[in-house]
Amino acid sequence: MAPRKNAKGGGGNSSSSGGSGSGSGSPSTGSSGSSSSPGTRREAKHGGHKNGRRGGISGGSFFTWFMVIALLGVWTSVAVVWFDLVDYEEVLGLKERSTSERTFPPEEEEEEEAETQPELEEQAPEGAEVQNVEDEVKEQIHSLLQESVHIDHDLEADGPAGEPQPEVEDFLTVTDSDDRFEAPEPGAVHEEIEDSYHIEETASQNHPNDVDEMMNEQENSDHSEAVTDADVLQPHAEEVRHQDYGEPVYEPSENEGIEISDNSIDDSSIISEEINVASVEEQQDTPPVKKKKPKLLNKFDKTIKVELDAAEKLRKRGKIEEAVNAFEELVRKYPQSPRARYGKAQCEDDLAEKRRSNEVLRRAIETYQEAADLPDAPTDLVKLSLKRRSERQQFLGHMRGSLLTLQRLVQLFPSDTTLKNDLGVGYLLMGDNDSAKKVYEEVLSVTPNDGFAKVHYGFILKAQNKIAESIPYLKEGIESGEPGTDDGRFYFHLGDAMQRVGNKEAYKWYELGHKRGHFASVWQRSLYNVNGLKAQPWWTPRETGYTELVKSLERNWKLIRDEGLMVMDKAKGLFLPEDENLREKGDWSQFTLWQQGRKNEKACKGAPKTCTFLEKFPETTGCRRGQIKYSIMHPGTHVWPHTGPTNCRLRMHLGLVIPKEGCKIRCANETRMWEEGKVLIFDDSFEHEVWQDASSFRLIFIVDVWHPELTPQQRRSLPAI
Repeated sequence: MAPRKNAKGGGGNSSSSGGSGSGSGSPSTGSSGSSSSPGTRREAKHGGHKNGRRGGISGGSFFTWFMVIALLGVWTSVAVVWFDLVDYEEVLGLKERSTSERTFPPEEEEEEEAETQPELEEQAPEGAEVQNVEDEVKEQIHSLLQESVHIDHDLEADGPAGEPQPEVEDFLTVTDSDDRFEAPEPGAVHEEIEDSYHIEETASQNHPNDVDEMMNEQENSDHSEAVTDADVLQPHAEEVRHQDYGEPVYEPSENEGIEISDNSIDDSSIISEEINVASVEEQQDTPPVKKKKPKLLNKFDKTIKVELDAAEKLRKRGKIEEAVNAFEELVRKYPQSPRARYGKAQCEDDLAEKRRSNEVLRRAIETYQEAADLPDAPTDLVKLSLKRRSERQQFLGHMRGSLLTLQRLVQLFPSDTTLKNDLGVGYLLMGDNDSAKKVYEEVLSVTPNDGFAKVHYGFILKAQNKIAESIPYLKEGIESGEPGTDDGRFYFHLGDAMQRVGNKEAYKWYELGHKRGHFASVWQRSLYNVNGLKAQPWWTPRETGYTELVKSLERNWKLIRDEGLMVMDKAKGLFLPEDENLREKGDWSQFTLWQQGRKNEKACKGAPKTCTFLEKFPETTGCRRGQIKYSIMHPGTHVWPHTGPTNCRLRMHLGLVIPKEGCKIRCANETRMWEEGKVLIFDDSFEHEVWQDASSFRLIFIVDVWHPELTPQQRRSLPAI
């Protein structure tokens, strides 16, 4: 069998007859002297007379030539493999022809430098391609063939210059240390999801740190050392989004995510019809369109392609420090090389992630700029360098610098609407909604079906309280299925806008957002969640474990009330109107003592006794995702249905001055009323709504506490909201 298999494997050239002869001659070898062998019997049947006499060529002569042809086939195969005359991977259909094996003019070579690769192919052990080809080569020759394929594959893995391997770009934003990544100043973030625009670094962020996001279609580096998505840090399970509205920059902990809890209440009572979202599903199932191959090498860089490939291979294998040294040496030798400078920036970017170093990341940001500024830098390299520079600037909270980079990109590439869309986001991050609106109006005038521009334009309209006008843009943008549109914040604001105009489809969009993993349930629509926490709208003191706090609040309710009333009488200016656009009508103001775990010393001078006894309870004063405040609501007030930003807290309401009738609160599908001196506890990540139809004001005391199931570590590390 072995010679037959080898002859077949060697049949990649035109000598197919030799292969077939070998196939029938092999069994004869095992019984060379036997006239009753299968080969002999077939010869008698087809080559002789009916009476058994043989005609034509004698049996011995035929057998001799048969064996000669078989042996020639075997050794031809050996020669082909040994001298590498045939690329077996290509013959067997296991790979595309490597660019390193082709000869092209310089222009054509550059076209072949990179291919798009949306995701890495599944990696197999070295030589597995050959081992999986059934009955192709015998075991003795197999090792030679395996070695040949491995050598060819190493050459292919070097690939064109500047084709690094994709990486997951999920940096952890941690505490302010010199050697840690820094986050922008959190500032004062409102209690609810507000209509401002912030950014969050993400695992799913679709921006190329290296060129592989847009190219490198066939490249797989050395399988034994290649860095895959599984090898790169992925700190949490939540699908965090690139656009982040109304929140500080942060990376959730590994336990953070959206939890669809078994304890969630039944949503069936509010879902009565199916919403037609076939267009969304079809859009998402459509295979991505192959992007144009970027050109990263100028004429000079083609002359040093071998050196560039060697340095890039180190980076792709995860040998970051060695790769940094290699590219730094190339920059020293060839300071005019844009590709060497760009590779150095990528390595510094990778090293910043590895070391969690802001200093190294700043160096990468500058090196990206240097690469883009070099003479004769290819336009694709300029675009990739500046885009990545802008993203890293945003990550460090350098929003103004990022905006300047985006403005330059748009000036250099005025016809690229995706860059204009990014510029719009840059303006939103700066709080310049008017400039962002102009950018998206310009984009939509050129490409009226741009889904990304539509959802952001709709978001801006809603922030301007143009509720009805925002709905079609948000809806059509989500339905487009374009990248960046399937985001929980857009579902959140679309549903909210529909609720405010009385459109019953709101809950159908909430249901769709829930099905797509953006919301824990139709009712619980907070966007900054820790996975696995108990989820229910209403709680008892015993369930929270904070019974001492509840008892203390109820024992001291008159003291708390009196200090609140004194503040109302003496300093009405300390009660600030609700400014989060949550009221349909009426008058609602608040007086805050603690915000994001920080004590307001000035405010506490107006309620000193209240602040003093609260300091005994760190579960509330240390709750950096909550507040402690007085809340006064006057007659004729209605608060729209809304949800809080996070499932990490519970909210206590202590009744202070409660009219006998007309004041009520709904959380999910249950409505309750306050009582003076009594505490209500609910999870404000569930939808809730308030009515004040009494004849006098209502005063309550709001105390937020950490969700009781959060660990001490989580309470220390979760970013403030």
